[in-house]
Amino acid sequence: MPRTTLPLRLFPLFLWLAGVASAWAGVYDEILISARDNRTEQVVDLVRRGMDPNTSDPSGTTLLMFAANNGNEALLDFLLRSRANTMKYNRFGDTALALAALRGHLPIVRRLVEVGADLSGPGWSPLQYAAFAGHTDVVRLLLARKPDMDKRAPNRQTALMLAARNGHQEVVRLLIEADADMDLTDADGLSAMNLARKSGNTEIADYLKRQGAVE
Repeated sequence: MPRTTLPLRLFPLFLWLAGVASAWAGVYDEILISARDNRTEQVVDLVRRGMDPNTSDPSGTTLLMFAANNGNEALLDFLLRSRANTMKYNRFGDTALALAALRGHLPIVRRLVEVGADLSGPGWSPLQYAAFAGHTDVVRLLLARKPDMDKRAPNRQTALMLAARNGHQEVVRLLIEADADMDLTDADGLSAMNLARKSGNTEIADYLKRQGAVE
């Protein structure tokens, strides 16, 4: 079988394309590292020079997610003005809003909610993350938007179960007042009250019992 060789006249084109690919890879790495490290000016400059505002790393974490996770309001606003997609999620099922909720970045959460970010998502919901971490103000803001309070995490736990297990009494109260289901059980058959008792959060367990939770 004859060998296929590259005609000499195509070598300059080949070298040019290789150089372009190398340069693109360098810029790709630069914008992701800059977003991760809160180097706002570099990210802004690279997007203005043509980089996609929806650029993501191999896990699917986008520039917007980095900004949300870091609480970087300036970068988040720039990316939203540049039409970054709030509905994207990474391979862990996290959205920009979910990451902001987990970190307790209230202004970021408010901004993303205002532009219509998804209150649910394929992984843990923003409400579940905020309840898990005990970010009361974030929970209050999200509840005002009427999310699915009883959405299940992969371990079948709801926001109420997560808050009760982790001892976040004010979050538990907010969820109960918003009519979260007290009697759902997780993959191990434990309710919010069971999880509270198991974790030593007896005040929360007693509160749930007074509210009518079933033993």
